[in-house]
Amino acid sequence: MAGLIVVLLAAMAGVAYADAKPEFRAGVSRLDITPEKPIWMSGYAARTKPSDGALHPLWAKGLAIEDRKGYRLVIVTTDLIGLPRVITDEVAARLEKRHNLRRAQIVFNASHTHTGPVVRPNLMTMYFLSPDEKQVVEEYARKLTGDLFQVASAALGDLKPAELRFGQGTAGFGNNRRNAKGPTDHSVPVIEVVADGKPKAILFGYSCHNTTHVAEDTKLSGDYTGFAQIELEAKYPGATALFITLCGADQNPNPRGKTEYAQDHGKELAESVGKVLSGQMVTLHAPLKSTYSNVDLAFALHTRDQFEEEAKSADKFKASRAREMLAKYDEGRPVRSTPYPVQAIRFGKDLTLVALGGEVVVDYALRIKRHYDKERVVVAGYSNDVMCYIPSLRILKEGGYEGLTSMIYYGQPGPFAADVEDRIWLAVAKAMKRVGAKQ
Repeated sequence: MAGLIVVLLAAMAGVAYADAKPEFRAGVSRLDITPEKPIWMSGYAARTKPSDGALHPLWAKGLAIEDRKGYRLVIVTTDLIGLPRVITDEVAARLEKRHNLRRAQIVFNASHTHTGPVVRPNLMTMYFLSPDEKQVVEEYARKLTGDLFQVASAALGDLKPAELRFGQGTAGFGNNRRNAKGPTDHSVPVIEVVADGKPKAILFGYSCHNTTHVAEDTKLSGDYTGFAQIELEAKYPGATALFITLCGADQNPNPRGKTEYAQDHGKELAESVGKVLSGQMVTLHAPLKSTYSNVDLAFALHTRDQFEEEAKSADKFKASRAREMLAKYDEGRPVRSTPYPVQAIRFGKDLTLVALGGEVVVDYALRIKRHYDKERVVVAGYSNDVMCYIPSLRILKEGGYEGLTSMIYYGQPGPFAADVEDRIWLAVAKAMKRVGAKQ
């Protein structure tokens, strides 16, 4: 009988130990990805020369999270214009081989700074580089691939017991750039990772173009998001601040044009995050769930004759795009669609992160959050692949830069077909269902 009591007490102690075990482990890492040489900067067709130094370093940062059952997630953030699929797919494949991670367990996001380097092959129609300039860009892309693998691996190697919390603030400097009275999303979602009673990582986002600096600026920087991260890391020593860009493709910071404005916007954003951290936050719980899929987005019908005519254009960007499209026709592979990544990550029943590819307009975030109004939902754009702008049906019908002319610079054949929003919405709904989100 005494032996039985000892066994029962030991079993009860084991249960108590299991209950006391933290729900998560988390790790962080960072790597300076500032180009070592002058490099052509991305984001503005009007630029006339490569970079000239840096206002502050550009960073790749990693946040790894593991739940009690060993399910892991890695979020990699970058101070870059966007990450192309050829890079993220290669990094993901290496992470799968080395760390046994599925594609659904890895999120890549770019801050979309317009004072960062060209990341080949994105937006190459916008540039007419000399052989030497092209070599610098190609070398940077090769090095970046290794850097992203390294920063994700380092975060996985730093896993320690942690608590995750979520809260949301606001910042008002983002404005609809198509229409002053158009839709906006001023929310500032924040995930705090706490270890040993102190902030270990601060993941935050905002829906606004990272374009306070303009074409005449030639100093590399993370723009307002870079300054926000600097502010937060100064205020919370030992913490790593990571920024994810939300659905701000049709939103611009106001005012623009001076470094002081970028610093001011960064400070406003950091102060909003600080208010969230000092207030009441929701504790996030296990388990982690994630899903990832690609959906084909069709382009509107186009013909070879259309691009043969465009190739004669005095507009060098249109002519360049036309030559690319004609080359595809010559190969017998005209561009009719593009694969589009849709990802969802769920923290217990407390929070769902939707990560969408491309430059996503704010309509998508507002629609998703409105439809899933019983959930806490964060919707990021610029994730996993930035192949072009992603207009809603409303913006596609209105036309303009986001729905039409931006496709020239991205080297895409033209506007999307009218079902673009429907296709994305169906993919999002399937992803949300897979991770257990409620309507």
